[in-house]
Amino acid sequence: MMTSHLIALLSVCCYLAAAGWLLRQLHDYKHGITPIALAWSAVALQLVYFFLNSQQQNGFNFGFFNTGALIAMIVAVLLLLASLNKPVEKLGIAVFPIAAVMLGLEVWLGKQTAHFPHYGPAMDTHILTSMIAFSLLNIAALQAVLLAIQDKQIKSHAPKPFMRSLPSLQAMESLMFQMLTTGLVFLTVSLASGVIFIEDLFAQHLVHKSVLSLLAWLIFSSLLVGRRLYGWRGKTAIKWTLTGFALLMLAYFGSKLVLELILHR
Repeated sequence: MMTSHLIALLSVCCYLAAAGWLLRQLHDYKHGITPIALAWSAVALQLVYFFLNSQQQNGFNFGFFNTGALIAMIVAVLLLLASLNKPVEKLGIAVFPIAAVMLGLEVWLGKQTAHFPHYGPAMDTHILTSMIAFSLLNIAALQAVLLAIQDKQIKSHAPKPFMRSLPSLQAMESLMFQMLTTGLVFLTVSLASGVIFIEDLFAQHLVHKSVLSLLAWLIFSSLLVGRRLYGWRGKTAIKWTLTGFALLMLAYFGSKLVLELILHR
């Protein structure tokens, strides 16, 4: 147990060091490999931590903090992969500390929440596609927020160093729609697999998650159709993206938060 906690602590330190290094680079506009290497090290250490915990618990625990830490790690991995061919690594200033905090909370508070039963491969596939979809749409939502700030600062002719370090508005918006499209594919697979593998998708404890996820799917689908047919972009795209992600956030974490942290079930 102490070994896994030490590995988690090293991972947290690497995440924070990567974010600090990127923050330091804001004023000299360098794109060094060191923060990226630190972030990959953090991800690798977190994977080792998850593996050791799964060995101890005979499977992955989909509790609130463990799930949150896994999703934050997936978001970090997706950002690192995107940075291979696009200069978006500065988004790590926001993403990496969140991954560090979620992992720290899992180590500190994870054992105090309910231990969810382990599922079979079919249900694990449904859960994994849901997490990937959420992670992709999480990055899209983060980009939507940054696009709104970036646009406002450009119009006021006073962009801050962080905003100047990001790609152009057009490049950021293009990447946001790529993330939305890929995230929608995984969300579609997740909903479809839920229909197949879950006996009663609209049971009392699942109905809000199913309805909110479906509403989010409709919003993201409508946005992508609107972009293709009517050229929707800018503020319209930002509002639709954030609305869809807010619904998805409630669907994914609303019930877990109430059941585990409030009702202790």
